Amino acid sequence: MKTLYLVRHAKSSWKDARLQDHERPLNKRGEQDAPRMGKRLGRRRPKPEVILSSPAVRAKSTAKILAAEIGYPKSGILVDDLMYAAAPEDLVSVIRGLDNAVDCVMLVGHNPALTQLVNSLAHCDIANVPTCGLAVLEFRIHSWQDIDRVRAELLDFDYPKKDPA
Repeated sequence: MKTLYLVRHAKSSWKDARLQDHERPLNKRGEQDAPRMGKRLGRRRPKPEVILSSPAVRAKSTAKILAAEIGYPKSGILVDDLMYAAAPEDLVSVIRGLDNAVDCVMLVGHNPALTQLVNSLAHCDIANVPTCGLAVLEFRIHSWQDIDRVRAELLDFDYPKKDPA
């Protein structure tokens, strides 16, 4: 079994128009949502053994906040340039490159690729993974190479405005 956590970065700021897209930081809401979602993530099993992030500031910041909440070392977060401005196929390539000894991975990235990937892998119809949204997918596979050859089970779809009941 393999578990994949797909997380869209928390809400980012558009305040400074001089910043390039990949340099945009989290805004106040993003800074509040990420720890709250991290606490929810901290109650989940299994825990991510690897966290991969887009190089965008907002994604790396989200990954660091989530990592802190679940006790994952911030220094262990891996940044993959392919995850910025990625298509779903790019994310599949990143996932296929994972070590098969790892059973649980978290990717922190961007839309529209994350929403498209969740829908493709789990054969579901989620209209949008909102900022700081989390989709938990489980695969009955032994190799990450098979990630898109089987249908994933969507175990959960959580996001900041969803009632955490």
